[in-house]
Amino acid sequence: MAFCNKLSRFVRRQSENASMIGSLRSFSADATHHRFHQETHNFLEPEYYIGSWEAPSDPKDAERKLAQLRRDYAKKVRVYRKEYIHEIEMLRVEKQRKDEARLLAERAANEERRLLKAEAAKVRAEERKIADEEFRQTLVSSLSLFSVLCLLYRNHGGCLIK
Repeated sequence: MAFCNKLSRFVRRQSENASMIGSLRSFSADATHHRFHQETHNFLEPEYYIGSWEAPSDPKDAERKLAQLRRDYAKKVRVYRKEYIHEIEMLRVEKQRKDEARLLAERAANEERRLLKAEAAKVRAEERKIADEEFRQTLVSSLSLFSVLCLLYRNHGGCLIK
């Protein structure tokens, strides 16, 4: 029994905390899509036939009026459905247009990045070529200096300093 009491107190505290968090969340500064929709939603005007039924004395007249109300209601529902379908289609087209624009921007950015990488590779190859040429020139000059020293060494009989 004590366990059940502890459990019920724990659950009650959790629900109080959750309700407090939920109520604080409604004061959040962020305008979520759901709340934005709730704030900007336009309700339909009340229909004339709601509450307009007055029971006629003749049952055939009542059936005729009821059938007319049903036809009017069905027409309005068809119109609302068409409007809704049109709105959803427009949202889909807009989303598709935005997606295509985003993909086009991504492709352009990727192409630009690829061109920059290719240009950087060309610059690195050119720098490598220049460094190789400088290294060759250094080797050639060092080799020529070494060969001059060797010739001098040979010409002086193995002794360069006198």
